[in-house]
Amino acid sequence: MAEFLGAIGQNVILMSALTAWFTAQVLKTITSFWKQKAFNLERLVGAGGMPSSHTSLVVALASAVAFHDGLRSPLFAVAAVLAAIVMYDAAGVRRAAGKQAKVLNKLVMELRVHHTIRDTRLKELLGHTPLEVLAGAVLGFVIAYGFSRFF
Repeated sequence: MAEFLGAIGQNVILMSALTAWFTAQVLKTITSFWKQKAFNLERLVGAGGMPSSHTSLVVALASAVAFHDGLRSPLFAVAAVLAAIVMYDAAGVRRAAGKQAKVLNKLVMELRVHHTIRDTRLKELLGHTPLEVLAGAVLGFVIAYGFSRFF
């Protein structure tokens, strides 16, 4: 087990991606605390918020592969396509789903006045604004660059 963990810890590409994800989650928790003046532990693992941790992870992954194997590497092509899909999903599909959840939650609240509807609140913070995705991308790139230079 120790040998396995040691090998994982020496994988610069994997460590770049995981560090970018973890850093984004911590920053997301801090920005949430700053905006709302209350600590929300769910922000440490939840989706949505500033910066996008999914974007940070996949951009760090693609960038680390590029720094390690070069831009012509087939592995970089796979990682870059994956990053594009994740970023599109974060700023497009998941953001739209969050907006729809907000509208549905308002409708349910209005209908509860006239009908007996169980309180089933949908999660609204699912996706990201383009700025949150951009911030995640920059963070992921910077962390991958740092790992490529210093490890």
